[in-house]
Amino acid sequence: MTKRVMVVDDAAFMRMKLKDILQKNGYEVVAEAQNGVEAVEKYKVEKPDLVTMDITMPEMDGVEALKAIKAFDPASRVVMCSAMGQQGMVMDAIRSGAVDFIVKPFDTDRVIKALDKAAL
Repeated sequence: MTKRVMVVDDAAFMRMKLKDILQKNGYEVVAEAQNGVEAVEKYKVEKPDLVTMDITMPEMDGVEALKAIKAFDPASRVVMCSAMGQQGMVMDAIRSGAVDFIVKPFDTDRVIKALDKAAL
């Protein structure tokens, strides 16, 4: 069964890149969001199997959005996306319930490995 994914990143280029990687590897991108507020709203409507969540975003950052999604759906599966140098925030995200993280710029094999693992 195809896994349904929501891609969350404030950069349209990053969403497009991630969406391309996922679709070429059998995932269905059912929603995209450009900030944490939008991510939480769309999660409640789409209820995707997996979420890729950027950490640094306007309005509500990825860690806060992760916490809100976890409060709504404790079984949610969120993989954080971070740039280099955000290790502290990544650790906070893992403590808050993220199942894994991937580092930008995206490496296709690492992205798929992380999502395959999160989908279990």
